[in-house]
Amino acid sequence: MEEVIRFYESQIAGHTSERERLRKKIHRYGTIRLLLFAGAVATLWLCRDAGWTVWTGVAVAFAVPFVTLMVWHTRLSSRKACAEAMIQLNTNERRGVDYDFSAFDGAPERADARHAFSPDLDVFGNQSLFQSINRTVTEVGKSLLADWFVQPLTDPAAILRRRQAVRELSSKTDFRQRFYVTGIAGNGSRSDIQLLETLAKPSTRFSGSLTWRILIWFIPAVWLLVLAGNVWRDVPAGITGWMAVLSFLIANLQGKCIHSMHKSVEKMERILLTCSQLMEQIERESFRSDELKAIRQWLVSREGNASSAIRRLSRIIGALDQRFSTAGVLLNLFCLRDMRQAMNLERWLQACAPDLGAWFGATAQIDALCSLGGFAFNHPDYIDPEITDTYFRMEGKALGHPLLHRDHCVRNDVSLAKHPYFLVITGANMAGKSTYLRTVGVNFLLACTGLPVYADELTVSPAHLVTSLRTADSLTANESYFFAELKRLKMIIDRLKAGEKLFIILDEVLKGTNSKDKQKGSLALIRQLIAQKTCGLLATHDLLLGTLAREFPHEVRNCCFEADISGDTLKFTYRLREGVAQNMNACFLMEKMGITF
Repeated sequence: MEEVIRFYESQIAGHTSERERLRKKIHRYGTIRLLLFAGAVATLWLCRDAGWTVWTGVAVAFAVPFVTLMVWHTRLSSRKACAEAMIQLNTNERRGVDYDFSAFDGAPERADARHAFSPDLDVFGNQSLFQSINRTVTEVGKSLLADWFVQPLTDPAAILRRRQAVRELSSKTDFRQRFYVTGIAGNGSRSDIQLLETLAKPSTRFSGSLTWRILIWFIPAVWLLVLAGNVWRDVPAGITGWMAVLSFLIANLQGKCIHSMHKSVEKMERILLTCSQLMEQIERESFRSDELKAIRQWLVSREGNASSAIRRLSRIIGALDQRFSTAGVLLNLFCLRDMRQAMNLERWLQACAPDLGAWFGATAQIDALCSLGGFAFNHPDYIDPEITDTYFRMEGKALGHPLLHRDHCVRNDVSLAKHPYFLVITGANMAGKSTYLRTVGVNFLLACTGLPVYADELTVSPAHLVTSLRTADSLTANESYFFAELKRLKMIIDRLKAGEKLFIILDEVLKGTNSKDKQKGSLALIRQLIAQKTCGLLATHDLLLGTLAREFPHEVRNCCFEADISGDTLKFTYRLREGVAQNMNACFLMEKMGITF
C-alpha cells in the first residue's frame, strides 16, 4: 500500500509541476500576442498614408505569428486542462486509498431491494462496493460494470479470462488514467446510450432521392455561373436576386425534416469526439490477454478503424449544429449545405449503423475493465482466489471486508468444503455476525467478478449468490415485514427446486414472527435447504439452531462470535470461534442504559 500511496503522490506532484509550467508558458504567449496586436495597430498608424499594398503586407506580417500563437495557446490550454484532470484524478484516488470514495459514482439508481444480494452487500450507493471500484467515464461502461456486479460470472473459464484482462490493465496505469481523463473531459448533456438508440435507425429519405442528389450539385454550379456573369457584367442584376430567392426556397423545402433530424442528434458532436478519442486510445494500445485482444479487434478492421468513422460522424453533426450561424446560412443558400450534411448523415448511418453496437460495446468493455484494473492496482495486498468448478467449495483464510479500514478490520476464516453444508453462526448482539456474513458474501462476489479478494487464501466455486440480510416491509405494495421475508425465502426454495446451484447467506430468518414460530420455521427451513443439497451460512441469536449439528453432523457446523463479559466490562474480539455462543449481552446492555430488571 505504501507503493500505491507513493505512486499517487508522485503523480500529483508531477502533474502539478507540469500545470505550473504550462500556465507560465500560456501567460507568456498571451503577452506576446498582446504585443503583436499593439505592434500591428501602431505600424498601421505609422503607415496610414502608404496605401493598400503596404497595409496588406503589415497585416500579414503580424497576423501569421499571431494566429500561430493562438493555435499554440489552444494546444497548451488543452494540455493544462489534462494536467489538472490528472491532478484531480490522482487526488481522488489517494483519498480512495483512505476509504473516501465520495468523488466517484456509486450508482444509487441501480439499488434494487428485490435483487438477490446487492442491497444486503451494499453493492450500490454511497460508500458502497461499486463506488469504491467504479471509474467508468461512459454511460454504457457504467451500465455494463453495474451489470457485472448484479450478474456475476458462474463459468470458471470466463472468470479466469476476465481476471487475466484485469491483471494486465492493473499494470497499465498510464493507459487507464489517460482513458479516464479523456472520457471525463468530454462528458456532455446527452448520454452515449441515448446516442446509440438514436443512431440505430438509419434512413434513406434524402440520400436515396435522385432529385436531391442532382440539386446539391446543380445549385452551386448555377451560382458559379451567375457570380462569374456578375464579374464580367454579362448577367442582369435581377437574375442574381431571382437566383437568391430560388435557392432560399429549395434550401428550405425540406427544412422541417432536416430540423427534426438535427434535433435527434444535436449537441452530440462533443460526446462523439470523445468516443472517437477513447476508441483511438484502445486501437493504439497493444494487449497480451485474449480478452483484451478480442475487444480491440472489434474496433479495428481492414476498412478502417472505428475511431475514424466516429470522428467523421462528429464532424457531420458539428456541421448541422452550425446550420443557423451566419456562415451556415450563407453556405446553405449557395450550395445546399444542410441537405448535403443530412445526406452525409444518412449515408454514414447506412454504412456504419450495424457496427455501432460492437464499437460502443468494445469501448464499454474497456471502460468497465479499467475500473476493475484500477481496483486491483489499488489493492496490492489482495490475492487472486483459486477458482474451482466443483460445487460447492469456499475455503479461505483471513477474509476481510474491503470497505472496512485495513488498520481496524478483523479478519476471519471460512470453510465450506462440500455440499450440502451450512455454517450456523450464533452470537451476541454487535459481536460481528452480520459483518462476517457480508465479508464472506462480498469476497465471493469479487471472486466471481474476476477481481482479487481481501484474504490470505481463498478457493471458490462459482454459484448464484442469494442473501437475506435486510428484508424490509413495503407500504406501497401493502406487504408486511414477515410477508416480504417469506417471499424472499420462497424465491430461494423455488430456485433450488428449479435446479439452480446457489450459495445462500441468511441472517436471523423469520424475525417478523413470534419466537416459537421462528424456532420451528427456522429449523424446518434449514432441513429443507439441506435436503435440496445446497450450501450457505446462517447467523442467528437462537441457540436452539445449534442443535442441528447433532441431527446433521456431516452437513452442519456450529460457529460463534462471543461477547466476553468481565464485571462491568463488555469486550468483543470479533473472532470466529467453534461451537455455540455461550454469552448473550442484551440484558447487560439494557442495564447499562438504565433499564433494570
